[in-house]
Amino acid sequence: MRSTSAVRFVDTNILLYAVSSAPEEAAKTARAEALLNETDLALSVQVLQEFYVQATHPARTMPIGHDAATALLTTLSRFPILDITQPLVLAAIATSVRWRVNYWDAAIIEAARASGCDALLTEDLQHGQDFAGVRVVNPFKGL
Repeated sequence: MRSTSAVRFVDTNILLYAVSSAPEEAAKTARAEALLNETDLALSVQVLQEFYVQATHPARTMPIGHDAATALLTTLSRFPILDITQPLVLAAIATSVRWRVNYWDAAIIEAARASGCDALLTEDLQHGQDFAGVRVVNPFKGL
């Protein structure tokens, strides 16, 4: 696992809001787009995979096409992207057990840690919760 200069880790929901065209999500879309224009971010392969599957799924309200999803994934290559490794999987399993969170959330937490991030940008976990040095920040809180 490598360390980066990034201090904030982006979860999948940030990417999904960035491509949302739902009127009721306009404030979150604007916030997500602004976040993705910042430079101190990192992601993981898991986040990219989840984004592609969810954003293009036909059952999604207003799914985006393959080309649009691929284009966004290509632009995200400017950020550090953490690979999924066996040590990351094992760390995620331990975190899942320790903090009683589902494996997929634990994998995001551990990817943030392995990326050297002290903040995890997500609305999927409790704002302010600290997972032994990785603090959850809901960038949509108050919108």
